[in-house]
Amino acid sequence: MDVYEVLGPEEQFIQGDKACVYGALIAGCSFFAGYPITPATEISEEMSKLLPKLNGVFLQMEDEIASMGAIIGASWTGRKTLTATSGPGFSLMQENIGYAVMTETPCVIVDVQRGGPSTGQPTMPSQGDVMQARYGSHGDYEIIALCPSTVQETLDLTIRAFNLSEKYRVPVIILMEESVGHMREKIKIPQNVLEVKRDMVDISYDYYKPFRTGYMHATKIPEFAPFGSGYKTFITGLTHNEDGFPASNSVKTHSELVKRLSEKITENIDDIFYSDCKYLEYAEIVVISYGIAARPSLAAVKMAQQSEKNVGFINLNTLWPFNYEFITEISRKIEKFIVVEMNMGMMYHKVREAVEGRCDVVPLSVVGGRVPTPKEIIELIK
Repeated sequence: MDVYEVLGPEEQFIQGDKACVYGALIAGCSFFAGYPITPATEISEEMSKLLPKLNGVFLQMEDEIASMGAIIGASWTGRKTLTATSGPGFSLMQENIGYAVMTETPCVIVDVQRGGPSTGQPTMPSQGDVMQARYGSHGDYEIIALCPSTVQETLDLTIRAFNLSEKYRVPVIILMEESVGHMREKIKIPQNVLEVKRDMVDISYDYYKPFRTGYMHATKIPEFAPFGSGYKTFITGLTHNEDGFPASNSVKTHSELVKRLSEKITENIDDIFYSDCKYLEYAEIVVISYGIAARPSLAAVKMAQQSEKNVGFINLNTLWPFNYEFITEISRKIEKFIVVEMNMGMMYHKVREAVEGRCDVVPLSVVGGRVPTPKEIIELIK
C-alpha cells in the first residue's frame, strides 16, 4: 500500500504522538523498536498498527537499552529507523546514543518529556530533558535536537528529523512534551515531500573504507554501505580509523575523528538550524521559547504588540546545535531577552552565554507540570 493510502484523509484531527508517526512514515521509516512508557506509548501503538501495512517491521523490546540497540542495527541494513520514549527511558538510551554518534548511524529518537527526576510526573509536561539531549552521553560530540510546539509542527519536524539524520549520518532527537504528545489539533498531511536518503557508496569501488570521507563529495560525511552490500564493513564504538578498525591508543586518530564528528554538524548549522521568528525588525525586547511554552509566549507577545510595545518572538524549533551567532546578532540590537521554558533555566544559560552582557537576559522558569501563562510573561515584558 502507498503511505498516503495508509494515513487516510489529507486533513485530520489527531494527537501529537500520532502526528509523529505520520511524519516518520512519510519520511520513509520502515523499522520501529520501542518499549511502552507514558506519555510516548501512543507512538508505539500507532506504529504497531501502521508499519505492517507498509511492509515495515515493528518490535516491542524488553527495555529502552535494547530498543536503541535494535534501531542502530536495523539502520545498518539500510532502513530508516525510529524509537520513542520518555525521560527515564531516554536516560537508559544514552550509552547507545553515543554509540550511534561514534559509528555515524542515522536514526531518530523521540523523547516525549515528562516531569523528573526519576519517575517524577508521568502524566505531566516538562522540558527537563533539554540538557540530557545535548550532553547525556559521554565524550565530545554534537547532536541534532528538534522541538515542535504544535501537532502540525510535530508531523513536519519528524520528517525533517529523518532527512537531517540521513544527510548527516547522525542520531536526531525530537523533544516533545506530554502536552504536545497528547494534544489533539487539526493537521494537514503534506504532499510531495522531499525525502532525503543517505549517500550510498558507489558499488564500483574495489576497496571501501567505511569512515573515509570525500569519495564522491567534498564533505566530512562518509558514504554508507549497508550490511550485505558486498563490502567488508567493520563497526565499533572504539576510536577507529577510516577502515573502521580500532585505534584507541592513537591520539592523532581520536582527535581527527572527534573533530570531524563535531564539525560535520557545526559547519552546517545554517542548514540544520531553524526557528520561527516574528516582529524582530523593531524589537526592543525579545521573548524566546520552544515547545509548548512557545504558545503562551507568542500570545503574550501579540498582547504586548497591541499595547504598542516593540516585542519580538523566537520559537526555537532547533535546540541543538545551539546557534550562538544567531542569538549574539540579535543581542546587539535589543535591550532584553526573556527566556520562557519549563525547567530551571536550561536554555536560559545558553542564551546568556551567547549574549555576553550585551543585553539583559531574564528567565521565566516554570516547573511542576504546568505550562507558563501569557500573564506571567506579560509581567516580565512590562
